[in-house]
Amino acid sequence: MSQLINTNSVPLARPGLPIPRRSFSWFFSSLFLVLSLSVAASIPYKLRSSEQTPLHVHRLARQLTTTSKQNSQSDNLLQPWEMVGVGALEGPEDLAYDSRSRLIHTGCADGWIKRVTVNKSAADSVIKNWVNTGGRPLGIAFGLHNEVLVADTEKGLLNVSRRGKVEVLTNETKLIDSVVMAKNGMVYFTEASYKYGLHDFLLDITEGKPHGRLWSYNPATKRTKVLLRNLYFANGLAVSPDQSSVIFCETTKKRCRRYFIQGKKKGHAKKFVDLPGFPDNIQYEGSDSKGHYWIALAMTYGNSSTTAGVLVVDKQGNPVYQYFGLELSLISTGIKIGNHLYCGSLVNPYMIRLNLQEHSEKQALSTCNN
Repeated sequence: MSQLINTNSVPLARPGLPIPRRSFSWFFSSLFLVLSLSVAASIPYKLRSSEQTPLHVHRLARQLTTTSKQNSQSDNLLQPWEMVGVGALEGPEDLAYDSRSRLIHTGCADGWIKRVTVNKSAADSVIKNWVNTGGRPLGIAFGLHNEVLVADTEKGLLNVSRRGKVEVLTNETKLIDSVVMAKNGMVYFTEASYKYGLHDFLLDITEGKPHGRLWSYNPATKRTKVLLRNLYFANGLAVSPDQSSVIFCETTKKRCRRYFIQGKKKGHAKKFVDLPGFPDNIQYEGSDSKGHYWIALAMTYGNSSTTAGVLVVDKQGNPVYQYFGLELSLISTGIKIGNHLYCGSLVNPYMIRLNLQEHSEKQALSTCNN
């Protein structure tokens, strides 16, 4: 049975205000993630598969200290922003929005897929436990018949019916990450690493080798297929509006690539966009003829400072505008709903909501060439 949670969101919360205490495991995961991404940023862009970068703790400490000093002097703070579901949403890694019910679906660290109401005020948000997978749900997407597809790191690729019945479609992967369904019913999903699981995924990042893969699942035949191998921490993905390709993120390479699933280029991959930071999930928002991809960057580098946020690009991969700020550090996804940007995180016990109407186009415009 669904469980209703009363939650007090924090309207117009500021970074200087206290936030709920997190467990030590989440704290150290966040800290280690910052350190690991700092290492990845220092690795040359083109690595041969035989190369491996050693982990130097003293070097990481210097980088973290330098970053903290730079951030404390920065005024790069997005205002106004709100925290949604404080304490009731531990690690809402990916977000899927149903415009008909006005509900956000998200998978959390406690195994629950939760539903969050979208209201005019974040303080009025209601969070409801829907289905517990018994694992750790990450990527989440809607199917053709309003079923929910889930990339669960412990259970595999799941299909959850509208009534909440969970079906395992495949459990062949080690670290399944993101999932999406095309209009013809074909399912595509990423495996960040075939070597490491979620609890030691940071070892994959620091090792710097291509353990990621892109998969497909055919519901008609119930068969899976590896489409691409040797990917650098394959992460979020989205189907293009014309259904000809899927765009997927490679976190440690700081890039997104396009894999063609239809037409003469079917089976081939090409560059989509190089990024100023480490991408996690990617969402497409808008109509088939006019829309944008929203790419969540857990950490960005530029102008000798470190921040994070969401980069918006057009259908050709050209940067259009961005929303970056210190309060968006370690976000994992960003989705535009109405006049707001909702951001999830693998580690934060809440979602962040940003009022886009408070930011002019001039404030948001930027380039990737920092």
